[in-house]
Amino acid sequence: MVNSDRLWTRIQELSLIGQTSDNGVTRFAYTDIEKEAYEKVKHYMQEAGLQVTYDSIGNLIGTLPGADNLPTILLGSHIDTVPNGGKFDGSLGVLTAIEVLQSLQEQNIKLNHPVKVIAFKDEEGSRFGFGMIGSLAVAGNLKADHLQWKDANGISVHDAMVKHGYDPNKIQEAKMDNIKLYLELHIEQGKVLEKENVPVGVVTGIAGPLWLKFSLKGEAEHAGATPMNQRKDPLVAASLIISETEKLAKKYEHAVATVGTLSLTPGGVNVIPGSVEFTIDIRDINEEILDQLEKEIRDYASKVVEERGIHMSIVELQKIAPVLCSSTIQETIQESIAELRFPVISLPSGAGHDGMQFKDSFPIGMIFVRSQDGISHNPKEFTSKEDVKIGAETMLLTLSKLDQR
Repeated sequence: MVNSDRLWTRIQELSLIGQTSDNGVTRFAYTDIEKEAYEKVKHYMQEAGLQVTYDSIGNLIGTLPGADNLPTILLGSHIDTVPNGGKFDGSLGVLTAIEVLQSLQEQNIKLNHPVKVIAFKDEEGSRFGFGMIGSLAVAGNLKADHLQWKDANGISVHDAMVKHGYDPNKIQEAKMDNIKLYLELHIEQGKVLEKENVPVGVVTGIAGPLWLKFSLKGEAEHAGATPMNQRKDPLVAASLIISETEKLAKKYEHAVATVGTLSLTPGGVNVIPGSVEFTIDIRDINEEILDQLEKEIRDYASKVVEERGIHMSIVELQKIAPVLCSSTIQETIQESIAELRFPVISLPSGAGHDGMQFKDSFPIGMIFVRSQDGISHNPKEFTSKEDVKIGAETMLLTLSKLDQR
């Protein structure tokens, strides 16, 4: 089985890189902090006896060779974070994959297939507002246009890559071929497993995230001198749209819609706002429902701004179709959980993951590990050492079974 003490120690060590004052973690893509974290993970991969390299965009890859004539099994997750996030999101998947391969080698258990552990670049999208850069590249779908997205300081993905020694003209070299499957372990980031009192679960599919940016323009005027019936206040219009978005999402069983950013100008206490920008993150496991909810939000927003004389533009920042996990991989995970004598729970993922990028390339599967109180993207994010161990042992058994099939 796995060395749970070693895995737990690595989780704690990695969390110190980018640690915030309240024990959260902030690690953004193409920063010195992230580079330090990658070098730490690189060291862990080398300790595990893996052949380690960075690809053309900065994904960190550790390889355990197998038979040359067999396709590669891909394991992994990410080590970047949201602002002041937790220590388990993403990192647990990378470190568990490393631990599984190290434990197998220490027990002289040979796998037939080559296996690669990959720490994907910028899954969260926290810096540039555009996520899954690394997995997009591995799928062969990262385009030059994607590299023009900019952070809050006006630095583009392109320029950040160049600064850290990567060539934006070689992004297609990161594409991987001859992959048998992709398997990822991740914290649940929800309360289903905790409610069912089980440590691990089988992911049935991943809800598709749709990110929209709304820009509303009205007229900035004096707050005291402008009568209420003569105002073109984009913030009031935005508040109506935001409120209705919540109501619309609640109509559907698994749909969620979240306003995550909101800004207004000029921002004076005695000035009616002239412009407002906000984002809406819409998700559902069913693509038809996702599309229907988007239409309803757009239709309502159009009605509001027309009634109030507000100019509106909507930009689609990102749209990824929902993805179903491979039935074969699901069944194999179920067998592994049953072998460890735990109840088998299957559930969808409301959060997006790198595996979504591979839906047209090769089969994917995911293992969820219980999250305390369902908290994630927060310094309070926590998964117990015992649950981490059970998750790792589930992954080891699953990998071993998939290697034989």
